[in-house]
Amino acid sequence: MLKMQTNKSSQRCPDPHMQFQSSLYATTYIIVFIPGLLANSTALWILCRFIRKRSKAIIFLVNLAVADLAHVLSLPLRIYYYINNRWLWGNFLCQLCFYLKYLNMYASIGFLTCISVQRYLFLLHPFKAQNWKHRYDIAISAAVWTVVGAACLPLSVVRSSALSNNTNVCFADLGVKQMTMAASITLVIVAELSGFVIPLVLIMYCTWKMKKSLQEFQTSLQHTSEKQKALRMVLMCAAVFFICFTPYHINFPFFMMVKQDVIADCSIRRRALQFHPVSLCLASLNCCLDPILYYFMTSEFKDQLFRHKSPVVLSCLMSRVTTSTIGLGGLN
Repeated sequence: MLKMQTNKSSQRCPDPHMQFQSSLYATTYIIVFIPGLLANSTALWILCRFIRKRSKAIIFLVNLAVADLAHVLSLPLRIYYYINNRWLWGNFLCQLCFYLKYLNMYASIGFLTCISVQRYLFLLHPFKAQNWKHRYDIAISAAVWTVVGAACLPLSVVRSSALSNNTNVCFADLGVKQMTMAASITLVIVAELSGFVIPLVLIMYCTWKMKKSLQEFQTSLQHTSEKQKALRMVLMCAAVFFICFTPYHINFPFFMMVKQDVIADCSIRRRALQFHPVSLCLASLNCCLDPILYYFMTSEFKDQLFRHKSPVVLSCLMSRVTTSTIGLGGLN
């Protein structure tokens, strides 16, 4: 009975025309690719080479840059696909690029949350920071990668070119597997709770407590300056989270219900499908916004960047710009 009802709803509400999404994706990825590649590769180089090991959140910042680079390096193939509307590199590479998109999203959410919580604990509970070991951050980072990597693996089952009966399609054109109602609800609840609601609550709590502490307690000028820097970093984490990831997770339950033919209202179906590519493009912007955490929120990073601004560094950056431009030009 449920299947007959959902089939009727999908027939009564045909999917809207989505011609705009190829242009939207291609334009967004072209805009993100060069600054995302340059900013994150330079940040990773400086973070690993020049920042002293005991810097706060250094391990989480390094892992955040790695997560962004993993997605950025897959963008040329995405750009080619959305310009030419044809996939030429087989199902495995398609699934890998598709996987890296969501790996970047949820790894970034995880590390932004880790940065916020650590800054909160170290500034408001300094005695805990004294006994904190460098290896703890490494263990937490490994746990984030393991959990997020495993959680994103089912994407290869839910979305596949085999479901579209066309091996020349990828990404947005992949077919969606019809799941049972229980499986769909479980997927949405787990993704929303672990990937959005819990990180959102933690980031907002840390921001609120740090701001409240800065307003209520009179401390030395140096300690106040440290708190202000930490608060700015946490605020930036919250801003990236809201701009890049909140729209996707608000729309995701509706998108899943539309794809599983649960929603019968034509207006909601149309808006959920049309907003989905917009929310994914916003999520990709985190590759350009995350480096602001390094450049503008970490004074030590800026000092090291300008201190080591030698001809070798400049020539390295220029070569990357040239290479990226040539590669992008070849795709057009």
